[in-house]
Amino acid sequence: MADIKDLEKAAKEGKLDRREFIKRASALGLAAPFAATLLSQSVHAAMPKKGGRFVQGTAHGSTTDTLDPGTHENGFMQNVVYTYANHLFEVDNEGQIAPELAESFEASTDAKTWIIKLRQGVEFHNGKSLTPEDVIASMNHHRGEDTKSAGKSLLEPVVDMKKTGPMEITFKLSAGNADFPFILSDYHFAIFPDFKGEMDWQAGFGTGGYIIDRFEPGVRATFKRNPNYFKTGRAHFDEVETIALIDTTSRQSAVMNQEVHAINRVDPKTVHLLGRNPSLKILEVTGTLHYTFPMRLDQPPFDNYDLRMAVKLSVDREALVKKILLGHGAMGNDHPISTANPYHNSEMPQRMYNPDKAKFHLKKAGMEGVKLDLSTSEAAFSGAVDAALLIKDSAAASGIDVNVVREPKDGYWSNVWNKKAWCACYWGGRPTEDWMFTAAYVAESKWNDTAWKDTPAADKFNKLVVAARSELDTSKRRAMYYECQVIVNDDGGSLVPMFANNIHAVSKKIGHPDKVAGNWEFDGNKNAERWWFV
Repeated sequence: MADIKDLEKAAKEGKLDRREFIKRASALGLAAPFAATLLSQSVHAAMPKKGGRFVQGTAHGSTTDTLDPGTHENGFMQNVVYTYANHLFEVDNEGQIAPELAESFEASTDAKTWIIKLRQGVEFHNGKSLTPEDVIASMNHHRGEDTKSAGKSLLEPVVDMKKTGPMEITFKLSAGNADFPFILSDYHFAIFPDFKGEMDWQAGFGTGGYIIDRFEPGVRATFKRNPNYFKTGRAHFDEVETIALIDTTSRQSAVMNQEVHAINRVDPKTVHLLGRNPSLKILEVTGTLHYTFPMRLDQPPFDNYDLRMAVKLSVDREALVKKILLGHGAMGNDHPISTANPYHNSEMPQRMYNPDKAKFHLKKAGMEGVKLDLSTSEAAFSGAVDAALLIKDSAAASGIDVNVVREPKDGYWSNVWNKKAWCACYWGGRPTEDWMFTAAYVAESKWNDTAWKDTPAADKFNKLVVAARSELDTSKRRAMYYECQVIVNDDGGSLVPMFANNIHAVSKKIGHPDKVAGNWEFDGNKNAERWWFV
């Protein structure tokens, strides 16, 4: 009966249509009429319906956004690219890795060689069939000395990549990586057509469930359903519109007035009000989302270890979780690994507010009474300005004078983040430790927003990340990742005071799987193809 329940679950989640359900149920021994009755009674009412125009408002977006996947840096573009394009692999709603454009794969015992067979019969929106050359051109877009892709560091270990069959590609890595399929699901690594050996992203032809109709950077993107989508039971809406509504009040007004069907980043202060709206439901997911305040080591005074430690000890994390998240999250411990990750270090002591100890480090640094600029904006996360003001208040007891600098929302990610010495930031997080560290903490990462790479501890960390990546013994790997978190916590420039739940307000007209992914907002930013009108 477990198999029948699996079929029921798959049908409820839209992965099987009626014909496929009856076919598979019959193969398990159920008579076709009984299977049809079972489907009708227990499943059919919950099955997705085709049709309708789904409109969503997102807290992200910038006028500097482009369709070049190497430039994607915010949730708006993540959602856009997952709507109209596919990757070799995807993270499913259970947090597990699953083949997408890949049909199957196998790895060598040392996880250095990965052979991937591509799915047959997949077409881009211009009618071109998917080939290994498309995959190679797409991956090479992010590789090499001249690439400007933010995904470069993730593919750095790939030393060779070639076509080894009509629909087969072999990747060779400099060292084993047991999580390599997770890396290939990163939103940067969308597959686009090959044109004379280079990836043609400019035309906007993906293989996804929707075809781009209109793209206005930082404003909106509209899509129409792809009638030839290769996935069964996905992409239910006829049309999708994603609107950048960075202002929290505007976003919440839009969903309350039914101008949009769903929003993300609901302000914890108003979540109870939206929850009382009879047309809405609150969708809250614990995942890897965390709010950070990166201090850049390449800009003084944050190159000083004791100054960084004084700042970390000057932040009242309990107050931030209580007043900014209103309990919709948990305290952070100055590293990016969530309790949702497989190797979260739960044994490491939680750093707490300690102004006396902070004073000790300030004195040791010779910086008593130091004044620090902290750049912030609601573009970073809802409540970022208030969070900065709370940090200012708590740091005063340590003798740190924090000057809160309110930055414009538009262009925040281009002009402030990764440039200013200290600022507010968010990270959606990653489902694996290696992916998270490689994206933002290893020395060569373009998004190493703390510029943490030249200290002895950073050097040790970088070597440890490489070693853990190829370690197949689970116990040894756990010990390595535990140590990585300790090193980042102690020496790193990232202040991580809190992990926030993903909170959405969604129209009751919208259906979705029982289990919603937590690796990104909006069901892993795959809601356009996973959700439907009830």
